[in-house]
Amino acid sequence: MNSSDNLVDEWVGHNLLTTDPALLAALRTAAPQAIEPLTRYGAELGSPETAQLARDANRSGPVLRQLDARGRRVDAVDFHPAWHALLAMYRRQGLVADVFATDTPGRWAQFAAGCYLHGQVEAGSLCPATMTQAAIPVLQKQPELFAPLRDRFFSREHDPLDRPLADKPALWVGMGMTEKQGGSDLRRVTTTATEQADGSFRLTGHKWFFSAPTSDAHLVLACTGAGPTCFWLPRYTPDGVRNAVHVMRLKDKLGNRSNASSEVEFHGAWAQRVGDEGRGIPTLIEMAGYTRLNCVIGSAALLRAGFVQALHNARERHAFGRRLAEQPLMQTVLADLALESEAAMRLMLRLARGFEQGEPAWQRLMTPAAKLWVCKRALECTGEAMELLGGNGYVEDGVLARLYREAPVNSIWEGSGNVMALDVLRAIAREPDVALALLDEFAASPDAPVQAEARALQRLLTGDPAALEPQARRVAQGFVLCAQAVLMREQSSTAAADAFIATRLGGDGRLIGTTAVPQAAQILAAALAG
Repeated sequence: MNSSDNLVDEWVGHNLLTTDPALLAALRTAAPQAIEPLTRYGAELGSPETAQLARDANRSGPVLRQLDARGRRVDAVDFHPAWHALLAMYRRQGLVADVFATDTPGRWAQFAAGCYLHGQVEAGSLCPATMTQAAIPVLQKQPELFAPLRDRFFSREHDPLDRPLADKPALWVGMGMTEKQGGSDLRRVTTTATEQADGSFRLTGHKWFFSAPTSDAHLVLACTGAGPTCFWLPRYTPDGVRNAVHVMRLKDKLGNRSNASSEVEFHGAWAQRVGDEGRGIPTLIEMAGYTRLNCVIGSAALLRAGFVQALHNARERHAFGRRLAEQPLMQTVLADLALESEAAMRLMLRLARGFEQGEPAWQRLMTPAAKLWVCKRALECTGEAMELLGGNGYVEDGVLARLYREAPVNSIWEGSGNVMALDVLRAIAREPDVALALLDEFAASPDAPVQAEARALQRLLTGDPAALEPQARRVAQGFVLCAQAVLMREQSSTAAADAFIATRLGGDGRLIGTTAVPQAAQILAAALAG
């Protein structure tokens, strides 16, 4: 910045891990082995060169080529080289599959932190990585299918070439579930699967959203006589021929523009069954648990990225005779964003621990609740961060417009807010003792507002069942705010914990900047290291 012109460039050229004191401290406890590799990755991600890769991948998005020069069907998608560079960076860190390849304690925290750092710079490349990771535990249950693919899943290489699986050192997996007539209601799937004499299947139908169409294979949903069933559908058949999947168009999306999403038709496409016939939806629900965790991580990353840009700008820019960051109302808004970001990060790490340790309360109840809450907070807070930069935040030349356009996808993908809230109620109904035990933990908090909220939730859950569904979002919100308050009290500074509880559980917890934040300047000073 040139101080004489009062213009502030974007925050870039900094190590994303070492400038995040809260995350660094959390990793010292949860995954000390992660600090060295993620410090290197934080430097690479924070560099001007990686920022340029992110800009290029999003400005020059994927382009569909349905036919070659002689009219043959190829359904190729051309990407800017920056896209493949970003995928290669992520894969080199072991963030796709290491959580399943090792049993090292803290491996899920290391993954979550690495994913979180990457998502602050470029979010679209997290999509194929998320789907590939989530496919592993589903396919591991079918050894005859998984064993030949194991090394390709666990590879740290990125192979950008479009060729048969047998010729690839590494693979990416996509998903094809939803259809235009059903949306989230997967029971309405109309794609059909016909079994062949050799035990394979031929799929006929369409998918309204077929994510990452150039993936080496997809997990898709189609109906047999027994009902909706999950299938493994490779891009090439075993004899090396392009599978009969026709890409009709790429979706012109609001955000996530670096990543290709498509609409496709199946014309007798070759596939193998995954799991039991008629049990495709339960099979995919397991996969969805992992992808929902990644939605929480991705949204937490957007919260952090937007806040850092806003705080940096406010620290350097002058208005009305002093720095923006010294003005009381600006401090209130920035401190609120800092609290929201830190609480989301701590919740994401706690969810990751729940996945590592197989804790039902955190995998099955808190994950959909967190997805609803954190993803919606990213929508609001990226808008606030943009607003704090004014017109400079609104233009596409800067990163904040991209963050804002990116935020809705995590709320929509893998279940919108209402779907998540109802999944929370289903988890409670299946395991009420687990839910009530978690509320007992929250009620043991030393903070009276947390105790009060936990007891209010207990009364709701033990009251009239008919009254629960209309309040499903309120239930999910209550669980998340209690969890975040407890985590902040246990792990954060006294100032941050006090402020979070006062502003989230003392009021409605919704609109950023409406409640004065105690010790705002101290919270901001600790939120971003120089």
